[in-house]
Amino acid sequence: MDWVETLVVVVHVVIAVTLVGLVLIQQGKGADAGAAFGGGASQTVFGSQGSGSFLTRFTTLLAIIFFVTSFSLAVFAKQRAELAGQAGIPVVEESAAKAPADKAAESGKASTGETGSGESTLPTLE
Repeated sequence: MDWVETLVVVVHVVIAVTLVGLVLIQQGKGADAGAAFGGGASQTVFGSQGSGSFLTRFTTLLAIIFFVTSFSLAVFAKQRAELAGQAGIPVVEESAAKAPADKAAESGKASTGETGSGESTLPTLE
């Protein structure tokens, strides 16, 4: 199972870098679609419809693959977390009982330390 996870991570990184490159290559809505490729030459390189349709569809395909790999990595992480819990590795759980300082803060009273007398029980530094 580790080789599958490694493969998904590698594909995920390659897709991410390729997506960044494709988005940077694409022209804005107000720009001429063939300006980056020398005017009319873009129609011969990317077909009769120009570069917009090809780059848009390819970017959409890569984005879908990116989301699938992201979801797959989340599933792998969840499985590893469940295995860690079953193996006896301690996990952080939220405590049901509130700490005494939280109860005092809720009742509006100032915290006076653990002894309740206002004096600290911590040793002083010399």
